[in-house]
Amino acid sequence: MILPHTRRTAPVSPTRVRPNAVLLSPLLAVTALLVAILSGCAAGGTAPGATAGEGSGTPNGTITVYAAASLKATFTELAGTFEAENPGTRVSLSFAGSSDLASQISQGAPADVFASADTANMKKLQDAGLADGTPRNFATNTLAIAVPPGNPAGIASLKDLARPGIKLVTCARQVPCGAATAKVAETAGLTLSPVSEENAVTDVLGKVVSGEADAGLVYGTDIKTAGTKVSGIQFTEAGSAVNTYPIAGVAGSRNRAAAQAFLDLVTGAEGQKVLAAAGFGPPGQ
Repeated sequence: MILPHTRRTAPVSPTRVRPNAVLLSPLLAVTALLVAILSGCAAGGTAPGATAGEGSGTPNGTITVYAAASLKATFTELAGTFEAENPGTRVSLSFAGSSDLASQISQGAPADVFASADTANMKKLQDAGLADGTPRNFATNTLAIAVPPGNPAGIASLKDLARPGIKLVTCARQVPCGAATAKVAETAGLTLSPVSEENAVTDVLGKVVSGEADAGLVYGTDIKTAGTKVSGIQFTEAGSAVNTYPIAGVAGSRNRAAAQAFLDLVTGAEGQKVLAAAGFGPPGQ
């Protein structure tokens, strides 16, 4: 009897697991994760822990702008423009006398941008290493006399402010408008005796508006902003004390991209148009 041919099949060996394969899998997973994170950052993503807008050329997130009190109306308008043109941004504004703002920044206040009503207070930040880059001059301003509507004290010139019994209010000397007041008085050979010295030009204007003062020395832009609440008197001696306004980023800002974009808006054609409409002179004046 002939038996059919039977094909023998070799036994299947059990799969051998290489010891290193188990060890490499977690390493490969970690490597893949790192590559994904780095790729996201390179594509414009924000690294964990970074402030929005930091290190990116696209304005994003919040910036805090410290600006001289005389800039309140214009910078409020420009902040709105900036936010509208750069979705995802927010501008937090803080207004006060330039000397007060410079002191706050020197003491660690978290500002991203500083706009001063004079170069002296900006220089304080530069000397302390707190200005990010070279400040840019963006406007000029000169003093004018603010009086209540109807001018009850009959003020007609700068020398009238030295008359006995006149209730004059000025800025304190350390404030830019106060330094300008001292200079124009010296130029005119006058001794002024204010009943009050304020730390911000807006406070001087407020005392005239409320009727607490017969006159106040403020900027021409403040009188224009006040509208019918006060009347303004120009005087030739004002030309001896033209205040130049510089603006700069603050060193240590965590949102330099947005800060620089705001500086560009203020110093650019759009910002200059808003400032000129408010009565500010050009930076080269």
